Amino acid sequence: MPRRLLPLPLLLLLLLLLAGSPPAAATPPAATTVYRHAALIDGTGAPVRRDMAVIVRGERIVAVLPDRGLTRRHLSGAAVVTLAGRYLLPGLIDSHKHIATPPDRPRALAVLRRDLYGGVTAMRDMADDLREVTVLARAARQSEIAAPDIYYAALVAGPSFFGDPRTRAAAQGLEPGQAPWMQAVAPGSDIAAIVARAKGTGATALKIYANLDGATVAALTREAHRQGLRVWAHGMVFPATPAQVAAAGPDVMSHVCYLAYQAMDRRPDSYQNRFPVDARLFAEGDNAAMARLFATMRRRGIILDATDYVYPAAERAERRAGKTPRCTLDLALKLTRQAWRSGVALSAGTDAEAPRESPWPALFEEMALLGRSGMTPLQVIQAATLTGAETIGQAREMGSIRPGKLANLVVLARNPLDSLANLRSVVMIVKRGRPYPRGDFRPIGKEEMEDD
Repeated sequence: MPRRLLPLPLLLLLLLLLAGSPPAAATPPAATTVYRHAALIDGTGAPVRRDMAVIVRGERIVAVLPDRGLTRRHLSGAAVVTLAGRYLLPGLIDSHKHIATPPDRPRALAVLRRDLYGGVTAMRDMADDLREVTVLARAARQSEIAAPDIYYAALVAGPSFFGDPRTRAAAQGLEPGQAPWMQAVAPGSDIAAIVARAKGTGATALKIYANLDGATVAALTREAHRQGLRVWAHGMVFPATPAQVAAAGPDVMSHVCYLAYQAMDRRPDSYQNRFPVDARLFAEGDNAAMARLFATMRRRGIILDATDYVYPAAERAERRAGKTPRCTLDLALKLTRQAWRSGVALSAGTDAEAPRESPWPALFEEMALLGRSGMTPLQVIQAATLTGAETIGQAREMGSIRPGKLANLVVLARNPLDSLANLRSVVMIVKRGRPYPRGDFRPIGKEEMEDD
């Protein structure tokens, strides 16, 4: 028989095997950046520390130390960024966002870009079309788009809630209440299966929204925690009262004005039948019923996502329509103030976007309102950093400037402890070690947010 030659690729492979495996390529050293001479506000509530250095290797912080403690070993081969006269904060976290109801990719990308270039390096998405959110979250995590990291919820509510048109917009192609990311919970439902389907979406948490009784809220909370999900709940779940929601033990409760229904003898029986809070109950100062509720929240470690930012616009719209506002900003601030004085931890969440023309995230407005509620600038910054990280279960990874954590940083030209308005002096953002100079920010165009 004629002798047959081996194909060239196979021959080369055989020769390599006979010669032994080639040596593995040396792993290149991780890029190191040293941020020097910064005034450090670390997110823990500790006072500002002057002339500090932060060493970043790859996407992690590896050291935080006084600048005078830097050695030649620290600086050898490192890029050096001098921040003399600048203020260094942890990346900010907006603990209440909606970026895909309905999905609108250009709008979402524009809002996320503005947030990141305003210093927001992570966010909590509070229920949307998760088919779209998952794609955006992956792209943000891989730095393929200019965006904060996104941690998101799958929603559950009573069947009667799913007449809400937003649920149809967020479940396009599926029946509202039947999508894994937006499920109806009826009497006799298999709670374990519902939570498992929600977890299968990749969600960080289960959001308990509306039209469920206290026993069902408690059952959902227990099962979600058992399966490793966090629980994010509305302050009242209609008819489940704020006290019943707090007793169930969610990780976060949202919307401070919903909590005010606890002080009323008559409460809405469903989300659709909400009515105005009786402001007279709060005219004389702290309310006793609220004091009991806040004591439970403090004892159970439940974070309050007050969302004060949404109330002025809602109040104006209701007054223009000739309606009595369900809640006013004045009342929201009173409730937020009592919660804070009662020892409840507050995060900073917006639940709405700034106007298209604004160059800054809505989070700055929410932080300013928290300041009006009696928190110091240092405490407000902690609400928008470390406490924000706690809402998403990521306090080991972000929220403060500590060795081992992600290098999520904001550089300011002016001192935010003098005035929270100085947050609008962003010079640079660092997300997962990657710098984003504020000068690279591109404002939102009309074509990106046509409906705003």
